[in-house]
Amino acid sequence: MPADAPAPDAALLLAWYDRHRRDLPWRARGGDTPDPYAVWLSEVMLQQTTVAAVGPRFARFLARFPTVEALAAAPWEEVAREWAGLGYYARARNLHAAARVVAGRGGFPRDEAALAALPGVGPYTAAAVAAIAFGRPAVPVDGNVERVMARVFAVAAPLPGAKGRLAALAREVGAQAPARTRPGDFAQALFDLGATVCTPRRPACALCPWRGMCAGLAAGLAEALPRRSAKAERPQRFGVAFWLEDEAGRVLLRRRPARGLLGGMLELPGTPWRGEAWGEAEAACHAPAPAAWVAAGAVRHVFTHFALDLRVLAGRVAVLPAEGEAVGRAEILSAGLPGVMAKAARLGLRVAGASGSDPG
Repeated sequence: MPADAPAPDAALLLAWYDRHRRDLPWRARGGDTPDPYAVWLSEVMLQQTTVAAVGPRFARFLARFPTVEALAAAPWEEVAREWAGLGYYARARNLHAAARVVAGRGGFPRDEAALAALPGVGPYTAAAVAAIAFGRPAVPVDGNVERVMARVFAVAAPLPGAKGRLAALAREVGAQAPARTRPGDFAQALFDLGATVCTPRRPACALCPWRGMCAGLAAGLAEALPRRSAKAERPQRFGVAFWLEDEAGRVLLRRRPARGLLGGMLELPGTPWRGEAWGEAEAACHAPAPAAWVAAGAVRHVFTHFALDLRVLAGRVAVLPAEGEAVGRAEILSAGLPGVMAKAARLGLRVAGASGSDPG
C-alpha cells in the first residue's frame, strides 16, 4: 500500500456491518449473549464447508446435542452418524474429544491460548471463539479475511506464502479502537465483507465500505488478488469396495480405525487404497467372504490430498461374517456413511434392486 494511502477504517466496516450483517443460525441477535458452544460448533462445521451446507446440519446437530455436555456424553458412534456427509471427519473426532475436555472442566476457557489447547482447535478457531463468544480482542483470519486484506493492502505475494503477512495486516486493523471495542462484531464483519462483497470473482467494489481506501482497487488489481502459487498435481489412488449382503437383506459394514482418514467412520469392507489399480484376483484376497462377485460400477471421490477411484463389487452369502456390523439394506444410507461410501452403497443398492429384491 502506498505510504500516503488511508488505512482501512474499522469504524466504517462496523457501520456497514450494522446495516448489512447476515442473519445466520449460530449468530446471537442484537443484545443477546453469544453461546460459546454454538459459536465453536459453527466454526468447526464451517471449516472447508459452505454456509449453505452447514445451515441445516448445524440446526440438526444442535437439536441432537443441545449442549456441550450432551455432546460429551454421547457415544462416538452417534456423533459420527450425525456428522456423516459433512466431510473432513477428523473435525468430528476432535469436536467430540474437545467437548469432553470442556465438560470436564466445567465450561469453555475464555482466552485464545487456552482455547487453542483444546483438541482440534487451531489459531483461527481459538481467535474466532475468543472474539465472538467472549469479546476478547482477537482477529480470526480465514480465506475471506485473507482475500480482503490482500486487496485492501495490494499484497501481491502469492498464497500460501503471504499468509503471515495478511494475518499481521488483519491484526493491525483489528487493533483500532472501534474494533477492540466490538471484537466479535469486527470479526464477523470481516467474514461478511469477504463472503458478500469482496468475493473471489467479480467483487462488488462499489458497495464496499473500504472502496476509498483499497489499494488493490486503486491499482486495478482487486479481482486478481490474492495470487496463489501453482498447486501440485493431486495424486490418484485406487481401491475396491465389497457390497456383501445376506439372505435377510442385511449388508456388511466395518468401522475404520479411529485414527487416519475417515477415522472411526463406517465403510464397506474393501482393499487398501493405493497408487495402482487392483486386479480382480488380488482384490478378491481382501474380500470379506467368498462370493460370486459382480461389478456394480465405480465412483470417484476427491479428498484434500488425493483423488480416489473406487470400484464396487457386489455379492451375496447365506450368513454374513461375524466381523463387522450388519445393517439392513433399507437403513444403509442412514447408517452414517461418509460421502465416498454413500456413493459406493448406492451402486450396491442398484445391483440389489436389479436382482429382484427391494433395495429399500
